[in-house]
Amino acid sequence: MTIAVQKSSRAASVQKVVSPEAGVEAWLVEDYAVPLVAFDFAFRGGSAQETADKAGASSMLGALLDEGAGDLDSDAFHRALDDRAVEISFSADRDTFHGRMKTLTRHLDAAVDLLRLAVNEPRLDADAIERVRSQMIAGLKRELKDPDALAGKAWREAAFGDHPYGQSGRGTLESVPTIRRDDLAGLRAAMMSRDTLKIAVVGAIDAGKLASVLDRVFASLPAKGSLRKIPDVTVGNLGARKLVDLDVPQSTIRFGLPGIGRHDPDFWIAVVVNHILGGGVFSARLFREVREKRGLAYSVHSQLASFDHATLFSGGTSTKNERAAESLAVIEEEIAKLCADGPTEEELDKGKKYLIGSYALRFDTSTKIAGNLVGLQNEGYPVEFLDERNERIRSVTLGETLRVGKRLFEGKKLLVAAAGRPVGF
Repeated sequence: MTIAVQKSSRAASVQKVVSPEAGVEAWLVEDYAVPLVAFDFAFRGGSAQETADKAGASSMLGALLDEGAGDLDSDAFHRALDDRAVEISFSADRDTFHGRMKTLTRHLDAAVDLLRLAVNEPRLDADAIERVRSQMIAGLKRELKDPDALAGKAWREAAFGDHPYGQSGRGTLESVPTIRRDDLAGLRAAMMSRDTLKIAVVGAIDAGKLASVLDRVFASLPAKGSLRKIPDVTVGNLGARKLVDLDVPQSTIRFGLPGIGRHDPDFWIAVVVNHILGGGVFSARLFREVREKRGLAYSVHSQLASFDHATLFSGGTSTKNERAAESLAVIEEEIAKLCADGPTEEELDKGKKYLIGSYALRFDTSTKIAGNLVGLQNEGYPVEFLDERNERIRSVTLGETLRVGKRLFEGKKLLVAAAGRPVGF
């Protein structure tokens, strides 16, 4: 007798819930194992919406939304959170503005009220603004001696120039002091609207309760925002070497090229290629050649990134100044070998097994599940992609990795930035 084994489906566990008043949609995973509810949500926007003279405004806004709202000043708001062990936070990245909340179910109604206030009625008090400004400036001053921050800044500016992606999301020592309350309020009004809102909720809550919560928190937001149009951009200055002189014993190196977009048919093949090259595991070629065989660096990595308006292949390492040129030469040599010959059958098999097997680790807590579901929505994937993702990786062939490796690397020279005093750089 043959017994059919049915594969488990992540997508089947996700419900789409729409609120009755404003039509706000959320992806819900009900889970009553722990009396906890995790919210994750995001709006389009982020640091790409900032002008250069106000760089850092979205990060400042993220730090301020839980610093008092409605009738509650900063101290009162945080006391209300602490009394009920509620966690609420906001943050910005390049293309999105995020919010998160985690609460025990017995405090859900109180937590939702606090989240509603933070989303709809932030105070943006002068004392809170100055406190956050001081914290940001202190961080920026520390970065003046941070090789990693300096190398990243130099690479970003060389790659993207005066495009918003060339700016620091944390702002600059020139821009942060100029950010005013009106700038923050205007940025909030432009970004925080229902038309770009993506939400995921995981935990001990049913669809009916969630539908009412969605309206309580988000129905009062504007139906549409006013985001400024951002042009597409590609990595420039290929082949250039940018050096930031810093008197430290090690050099921090950043390198990169244009990448492949997330919805390009070759994207998931490129994910496999990158994993084999420098995907942060012991079996990756860069780790093996740079660290294990030569002892040039403790770590070395590469990655693919797909922003709304740019794609990247990028990576980095840190090594002794006197061995920086050698480290970079080894990295370039391994990229050239992978481009010319592709991976081996063994490398492909190990890479696919790791990428498929490790995917489950992204879903081992309520907070991770909610974050990944919002990420999926922001990236433009349907819920069914939860089941399709591993199949796309499993189907990658050796011939495809060779072709896509050539597409990524053939005839291209890395844009490189280094902070330190690299000999021979």
